[in-house]
Amino acid sequence: MHVRRRWVSVGDMSVVEVLQRLGGTATRAQLVALTSRAEVDRAIAGGDLVRLARGRWALPQVGDARAAAHRVTGVVSHTSAALLHGWSVATAPDRPHVIVPGGRRPGPESVHLHRVDLARHERDGLVTSEARTLLDCARSLPFADALAVADSALRDGFGTQALQSLADSARGAGAGRVRRVAEHASPLAANPFESVLRSIALEVDGLAVEPQVDIWGSDFIGRVNLADRRLRIVIEADSFAWHGGRDQLASDCRRYNALVVHGWLVLRFSWEDVMFHRDEVRRVLQAAVDRLPEVRCATCRAA
Repeated sequence: MHVRRRWVSVGDMSVVEVLQRLGGTATRAQLVALTSRAEVDRAIAGGDLVRLARGRWALPQVGDARAAAHRVTGVVSHTSAALLHGWSVATAPDRPHVIVPGGRRPGPESVHLHRVDLARHERDGLVTSEARTLLDCARSLPFADALAVADSALRDGFGTQALQSLADSARGAGAGRVRRVAEHASPLAANPFESVLRSIALEVDGLAVEPQVDIWGSDFIGRVNLADRRLRIVIEADSFAWHGGRDQLASDCRRYNALVVHGWLVLRFSWEDVMFHRDEVRRVLQAAVDRLPEVRCATCRAA
């Protein structure tokens, strides 16, 4: 069976909704593939997309963040800065994040204001540097959201060793969070959906998952989002699967059947559950791990 890229099944979603599910940034080619050239052109003309670089687009919040930083004489930071660096985020900020010097008076309620005295090397014009952005996100965001940013940064070329060096040098409040993010960050996750699902799996007792694992039987079965090789559990981020027709549906069925026949427990989770019902996803994963030895022992006795 062939490895396939797993993107969102767009249905009736707008270009902006598709972009949100992709983490807030995407190439024009990705957006056209998941919607249409005409819809992307309309979104650009209507100001629903903001150009980051040639062929790369982001949510309109990035333009708001630049304007807010200029207005309060600050620097765009945290997830707002991540988007401006072209990195995907699990949750787009509801208001721009902006850093101002520590002695400033309270700012407008329209921004998340952070009072920090930045060193010159920690800013890149109106945006915090890549390293400072990663530190801010790892220190202050929930683990799932911080992992999504770090995964995206590594996919985009930020070095694994550079991230580890940041973690090693981190001191003060949140340093432990930074080290945890650096320990688990990986460029292999294709999008924030997969990053968040992996963050949930990492909190399940007895489960040790790896991202993007090739599974073999008598021949190659496919590459899965997450797998625990010891327990033979496969975990799939499934609402990003593109079922383009009967042929694709049949291919999916053959793939999952082959995994089960070769002794893998396959668990599939929707984007909505992973993003909005994380406790339930964690409960299902924990139940699967807890029950697996019991099921296998029963199978052994029957044999």
